[in-house]
Amino acid sequence: MIDLYYSPTPNGWKISIMLEECNFPYKVIPVNLGKGDQFKPDFLSVSPNNRIPAIVDHEGFKGNKVSIFESGAILMYLGEKAGKFLPKDPVKRVKVLEWLFWQVGGLGPMAGQVSHFLNYAPNFPGDHSYSETRYKNEYDRLLGVMDFVLNEKDFLAGEYSIADIASFPWITAYKRYEVDLDKFPNVRRWFDNIKNRPAVRKGIDVGKEQRNFGKGITKESLGNMFNQTAKSVKEKFEK
Repeated sequence: MIDLYYSPTPNGWKISIMLEECNFPYKVIPVNLGKGDQFKPDFLSVSPNNRIPAIVDHEGFKGNKVSIFESGAILMYLGEKAGKFLPKDPVKRVKVLEWLFWQVGGLGPMAGQVSHFLNYAPNFPGDHSYSETRYKNEYDRLLGVMDFVLNEKDFLAGEYSIADIASFPWITAYKRYEVDLDKFPNVRRWFDNIKNRPAVRKGIDVGKEQRNFGKGITKESLGNMFNQTAKSVKEKFEK
């Protein structure tokens, strides 16, 4: 059994989708980010970065329990465990890892900033127009990169892989990000193909009743999710 520490966000969806694709049994342990669950000692013992997702595999290496945080590392671990979506051939494998790291280092962080400045920044004082434009433009550029490579491939690394599983959740909110996905026809085709996979649909639906997309957020929730420092995290941990 695998414990999945989870919140219904794009990073959380990466792992719920992968677990469904691999048909691994798992138990969802909800992490309410607005209430500060990410600072609780039990969670920090699994994810010291106080971020979701994280997993505990009770039947890990040689049958021993193993905990893993960071979505890219989790996807690689699950791919190895299942023998799926992460090729053993070294040339194919490095192409998958290329696009996986492209996602965790580029697409995800940039899309996350778009989401922040559209959904949450209005709750904070100041003019955020430059920041919003800057991250929208970078997200647009990255979609252009995807569109270019998908012109000759069905999936980012050729075959469906953890690179696609990692990237797909960060495209799902394109309408809220005010993007016309039809400007990127190859991305649109790729997106539609993936969203119709039964395991993907099941993975995306995990915890859907908890989604709020920044609506009705409280001052306490904003304080738990943003503007944290080493000092503030330590104070929350010690409460």
